[in-house]
Amino acid sequence: MLALCSDHAGFELKSIIEGYLEANSIPYKDFGTYSTESCDYPDFAHPCALAVESGECYPGIAICGTGNGIAMTLNKHQGIRAALCWQPELARLAREHNDANILVLPGRFIEPSVALECVSVFLNTAFAGGRHQRRLDKMPVK
Repeated sequence: MLALCSDHAGFELKSIIEGYLEANSIPYKDFGTYSTESCDYPDFAHPCALAVESGECYPGIAICGTGNGIAMTLNKHQGIRAALCWQPELARLAREHNDANILVLPGRFIEPSVALECVSVFLNTAFAGGRHQRRLDKMPVK
């Protein structure tokens, strides 16, 4: 089950992505927000990150206005590799090279069609492993 969250600035794009997921029979858990009313992205990012870290959900998609704030919050969690992407090639490389487990989209700076292409690429790209695993192994603070 995929984890999904946004703040108010990402709500409309999150709704579009929900339609895509439903049309493709991809189960998801929506961690909010549920309207365009102003809210704080950490309130939704932390529960989303915890669900991905625990294995309850995998992978995740998160959206805020620029993508930066929600990505920074998600990446505070040791087991999260959230990647801010605004082009499909970035989404592919985030999965293939970095084994990103949460795709972050900049809701105010990406066309919905491009965002959906990023989602599709992210969900359909596998981690390449090999030399990239060595780099991942060096990410956690010990």
